[in-house]
Amino acid sequence: EGGGQVGDIGFIKYGKDNVSILNTKKENKLIIHLTDELPINISATFVAQVDIDYRYCCSRNHTATHLLHESLRTILGNHISQRGSLVDSKNLRFDFSHFSKLDNDELKKIERSVNLKILANIELQEYNNLPFSKAKKLGAVMLFGEKYEDVVRMIQFGESKDLCGGTHVNATGEIGLFKIMSEGSVSSGVRRIHAITGYSTLEYIDTLQ
Repeated sequence: EGGGQVGDIGFIKYGKDNVSILNTKKENKLIIHLTDELPINISATFVAQVDIDYRYCCSRNHTATHLLHESLRTILGNHISQRGSLVDSKNLRFDFSHFSKLDNDELKKIERSVNLKILANIELQEYNNLPFSKAKKLGAVMLFGEKYEDVVRMIQFGESKDLCGGTHVNATGEIGLFKIMSEGSVSSGVRRIHAITGYSTLEYIDTLQ
């Protein structure tokens, strides 16, 4: 889990004992593994294997969320701030502050802006164990109402700089294609964009033929 991203899935293995992990959550800096059944020998030493394909799909959507946030601020204005997000293997949801419905021209500009960043294949710059004060000086976007520790992790793709704990692609070209599926109101002054990337965009394009 991190930055609105769902937790990893996969399995833990010891000999012939193979237990599926259905979700992972972080509580008090500990990773909790959720499963329908416990291993036969819970004191054994296990090999933990992440479902890489699932994580990679989530990573595409997570990086796209960062690119979307930056494009919204560039096109609509610096008053844009994140009000929530959900990133999974199928799609992404991004809530943001804005005073009116986005028209078709604005949505096309935003979608094109994100896709141009994808085509540019911008490489990931990851800053681990970064003092919060330095991240602020570097221009990292801070989430409204969020409490940050003294040492943070900053993710950068070109001009996009965010404090984030989730997984990301190594370069934006890995996202493939970004497609906005809907835009609407969540509450007064808060809008929501649903979008897809990667395999989900290929499946969507197939439905158009």
